[in-house]
Amino acid sequence: MSLYALSKLLFELNRDEERKARFAVDPAAAIAGYALTDEERHAVLAPDIGLLYVLGVNGQILMHYAALRGVEWSDYLQRMRDGVRDHGPVRAGIYAMTTGMDEKVAGA
Repeated sequence: MSLYALSKLLFELNRDEERKARFAVDPAAAIAGYALTDEERHAVLAPDIGLLYVLGVNGQILMHYAALRGVEWSDYLQRMRDGVRDHGPVRAGIYAMTTGMDEKVAGA
């Protein structure tokens, strides 16, 4: 997995107008220069917000990418929940899940 490359791509899509324009015309070509796994590439192109979340993309970056792709806020939140249900716990990054889906966190 290449969380750094994935996050960098989404960050640049959120910030760089030229990259956004290239992505709008030919998404696959616009992301070709990034060292992504097939799973990551699929998640970006789909867009599969839930899978991107499970892969570990930071919520601030993911929120802007979802908006870029026309995903409404309430749908964005649900897609993250669905991602955990469909793809399992968050695998990496600051949201990595260290407990089971139904397990309580100590002290909570």
